[in-house]
Amino acid sequence: MPNVAKQLQQQPGQGEPVIRVEDLHTWFEIRRMGFFKAGDVRALDGVSFELYQGETISIVGESGCGKSTLAKTILGIHHPTKGKIFFQGKDLSTLDKAGWKNYRASVGYIQQDPYGALPPFMTVKRILEEPMKINGITDKKEQARRIRQVLEEVKLAPIEDFLPKFPHMLSGGQQQRLVIARAMILGPKLLIADEPVSMLDASVRVEILQLLQGLQRRHNLGIIYITHDLSTVRYFSERIFSMYGAKIIEKSSTQALLKEPLHPYTRALFEATSDPDVENLRTFKEVPTGEPPSLMNPPKGCRFHPRCSKKIKGLCDVEIPPEFQVDDEHSVACWLYKDGK
Repeated sequence: MPNVAKQLQQQPGQGEPVIRVEDLHTWFEIRRMGFFKAGDVRALDGVSFELYQGETISIVGESGCGKSTLAKTILGIHHPTKGKIFFQGKDLSTLDKAGWKNYRASVGYIQQDPYGALPPFMTVKRILEEPMKINGITDKKEQARRIRQVLEEVKLAPIEDFLPKFPHMLSGGQQQRLVIARAMILGPKLLIADEPVSMLDASVRVEILQLLQGLQRRHNLGIIYITHDLSTVRYFSERIFSMYGAKIIEKSSTQALLKEPLHPYTRALFEATSDPDVENLRTFKEVPTGEPPSLMNPPKGCRFHPRCSKKIKGLCDVEIPPEFQVDDEHSVACWLYKDGK
């Protein structure tokens, strides 16, 4: 698979990422009895990456590693404790109220639970009209045009049959298509999909991923795909970022990561992933024992070292590893690669 990020960087006029995250920290203060500070949950602890227009990146990792916090911080639901987020070159921290409204109209959000994401008292028509009304699109003909276009794109047809329906009258796959339609109704530049197929049947998962791929190509979207399932990312993204303990520990093109994951944790993720394609089956010798670290009291040094059989004593348990660039398409935050691959 081609390195899309590199290609986009080289094309004239497309050198600026659609979104760039620099040293992002999102900490949540914990208090005892409502008054006394007990500490901070370091949900994000120094995350940096960029996403280019027309590219999909997948962020993978165990539950609690910070994937959803990253999504909600980019969306503006959580405020970063430290660091910067740039959207099309604009620092989000400098936006006023109108700027934030325009930004949120440019970013579509696809939630994990489609039924919980949809207001049960609204029809399909009202659900799709609501974001347009909020953003000043009040012309009835324009609303009807957009609704028809987006329902055709997500394949909810016949359109007239779906418009008066309520969410409980739709199947799980149809509900997720409606969530995608709502995310697309304002013509976003970026989609954030947080576990968008984890609650769907296997056959429906394929359809939804194919739908997202089609939308990406048609509208030149940037997509951040958040999941713990490596069996889907191999078919859907140009690059994969592995997260552990609130940090991104490995960045790679999909092709390079499938060929050889470098970080011991990423290798463990592959070991735990089933794949029906016999050519993708591989055998790794060890699966780490233990639990993910506490984000309130993370271990010193590498966050993974208490579970890692390859740790270097006096280094991995003392100093946080920087990001080592192993080759053009692959970097890893692991002391095993301090001298190269």
